[in-house]
Amino acid sequence: MYDHNLYYKPPLWLRNGHVQSVWPTLFRKVSLTEPVRESLPTEDDDELHLDWYRQGNDRLAVLSHGLEGHSRRPYMQGLARALLNDGWDVLAWNFRSCGGVMNRQPRFYHSGATGDLDRVVKHGLAQGYGKVMLSGFSMGGNLTLLYLGQKSEQVDNRICGAITYSVPCDLAGSADTLARPSRRIYMQRFLRDLHVKMAEKSKRFPGLIDVTGFEKIRSFHEFDDRYTAPLHGFRDARDYWANCSALWTLKDIRVPALMVNAADDPFLSRQCFPESRAQLGAYVQLEAPRWGGHVGFVEHVQDGYYWSERRAVAHARMLVA
Repeated sequence: MYDHNLYYKPPLWLRNGHVQSVWPTLFRKVSLTEPVRESLPTEDDDELHLDWYRQGNDRLAVLSHGLEGHSRRPYMQGLARALLNDGWDVLAWNFRSCGGVMNRQPRFYHSGATGDLDRVVKHGLAQGYGKVMLSGFSMGGNLTLLYLGQKSEQVDNRICGAITYSVPCDLAGSADTLARPSRRIYMQRFLRDLHVKMAEKSKRFPGLIDVTGFEKIRSFHEFDDRYTAPLHGFRDARDYWANCSALWTLKDIRVPALMVNAADDPFLSRQCFPESRAQLGAYVQLEAPRWGGHVGFVEHVQDGYYWSERRAVAHARMLVA
């Protein structure tokens, strides 16, 4: 790895938020050893599926994926590889219903499911690690920052900090952004994947979940109103977004947390780039590279690292210095 360069400068053909957002999904492959899979039971008779990459280090990184992602997406494995090579063990976990195994309860996952992240973090801490760093992408980034904000002064002193990418910390604004006609290709893909899951859940819980007319849903406002909010105890989509947006809790975070949101990210609203200390608090740092798209930050170099992974390693080194 070469020295970290804070200012991401991709080649001209990658200076487009849509290209950056799509390229890794289509073309990136990461070579990584097979993890050890573990099923972690929850208090409500469900389970979370974890991927462990252990090599005997005293430091653990807990990685959270994005909406309709899973623990073995290229961006998750790319960061895992970079951190493993820099002296960390890694725990990459799957949200409920993700990772190829449908969960048992009617509920699935959402942007504010910090109880599940707390269970994973506590399980990691119970293995005896001296330091734990949290990282998350997109929805997982919001979840990570919301968790730390909720913990605030009560955060475990072994949690040394966090780094997050492409964070829709303003859920309402990001939902509005993705509802634009120019973002239809992204919404269609999310809704297609979610339709498959909700159809399976409707078979398991026919009296509770109904997918009749699902094909008419065009936005997260409609999806969250119909499914996410009622299944997880919220009044409606707006209530869900208001209670689960990390933006309002950033000021309460008490460990060094870096949020990297590219200025050309096609998923994020303007409110996802808070600048004032009143919003960020004393511990959160926002970096907004001009380019990078949504979970992009592509590089074509011999070692296979992306810029985001170099930035993560640099931040992680600072946390344990």
